[in-house]
Amino acid sequence: MKWRVIGLETHDAYLNMAFDEAISESLREGASLPTIRFYNWEPSAVSIGYFQGIRDEVNLEVCRELGVDCIRRWTGGGAVYHDFDGEITYSVIAPANIFPKNIIESYGLICGWLVRGLVSLGIEAEFRPVNDILVKGKKISGSAQTRRRGILLQHGTLLYGLDLKTMFNVLNVSRQKITDKMIKSAHERVTCIQMHCGAGKKEVYEALVNAFTDGKDCGAGIWSRDELIRAKELAEEKYKSSGWTYLR
Repeated sequence: MKWRVIGLETHDAYLNMAFDEAISESLREGASLPTIRFYNWEPSAVSIGYFQGIRDEVNLEVCRELGVDCIRRWTGGGAVYHDFDGEITYSVIAPANIFPKNIIESYGLICGWLVRGLVSLGIEAEFRPVNDILVKGKKISGSAQTRRRGILLQHGTLLYGLDLKTMFNVLNVSRQKITDKMIKSAHERVTCIQMHCGAGKKEVYEALVNAFTDGKDCGAGIWSRDELIRAKELAEEKYKSSGWTYLR
């Protein structure tokens, strides 16, 4: 099977999620290849899982003050702060039938590519079901997956740096007073690339590309005209809409 790789791009939250959906539609119609893509978020953003209530999870006032976008994903899972400087995000979009039917096994397969990339940087990492990657017992990556009409989408984050103060401010944990104890507690549970090696973000990205494409028939890809049109349409009409954002 031939894969398309869309290299590291930077978009706002609405286009990032719209591209994933546009690829899924195009792939289902037979117009696109299975796709691996990497991206940044600018401005930084908070995404919430499909089943969450945005007012429950996100401090919307603080997000407005900081210029942080807020978006509902079409995958499940919890609220995530996506920091422009501190993260690389990936998406894998392909026919569901090439992956194990068992959800944990399919997470393990794709997360295994991330683990391989981290190991190539000298970072010993392990997959922890259901969908986390740990380094020395601390979370460095989380992912979310959905399968719809024969297409699997899995996207996830790899923490390059940590801005815990902003994370606590934009997520509703911040309704408590942010204390040194809270920051220390988070440091005991979460980690990032910068705490384990001196690789720059570009080097980390290249390690991920090598790991994700290893053993596959891959080629550098570009967006089709139809994908670009559809993604912009989805971003404006769906992902930016209050009907979608405040669905729950």
